[in-house]
Amino acid sequence: MYPPPMKLISLNVGLPREMCWQGRPMHTAIYKDPVAGPRLANSHGIEGDGQADPEHHGGELKAVYAYAAEHYPFWRDELPGIELPWGAFGENLSTEGLLEEDARIGSRYRVGEALLRVTQPREPCHKLVLRLGDPTIVKRFLKSLRSGIYFAVEEPGYLGEGDAIELVDRPQHDVTVHDLARFVAGEADRELLERCAAVEELPEKKRAEIRDALTRE
Repeated sequence: MYPPPMKLISLNVGLPREMCWQGRPMHTAIYKDPVAGPRLANSHGIEGDGQADPEHHGGELKAVYAYAAEHYPFWRDELPGIELPWGAFGENLSTEGLLEEDARIGSRYRVGEALLRVTQPREPCHKLVLRLGDPTIVKRFLKSLRSGIYFAVEEPGYLGEGDAIELVDRPQHDVTVHDLARFVAGEADRELLERCAAVEELPEKKRAEIRDALTRE
């Protein structure tokens, strides 16, 4: 059987804003809202979008963040009473048919006119708590392994709601975003760590973390 078609079902952007976290001001861009019409994606991100903490979010290796629509029913069960519109997890791309288990590190996808390259999973921070109002969400997000996918933009172009997502090519290794999410969640065994450490397409910073983990095994 052929896999189901992949598509972009919502394009979400948001600029940094000032919020209050535990009585202190916080600069955050976790709030993303769906927008109509195509927007330009380039190495800095998506037109009209921004990042409040460029050291940990954004940049060339995290220019675009995607989250699967297939995960939303799970979170609606886990977070009853919390509204979860598209973009609720801070994603730029709410997708259909593109899952962490299928996205190999280094794979390239065409979305609209843009060519995107898979780089790594998302590592959640306390800003998810601010956005969703659940103090346990960071641990639950990690444990779920529903990390979402970070992309670099290899070829700038316009993308928008309804665009097809097409796999252009993928590397020969079999390490996926889901595998890396297991490492981030502390669930990787030595065999997985060794496979991940050998992936040249993985950002060097993450490979160094994995090599460090191997020395502690």
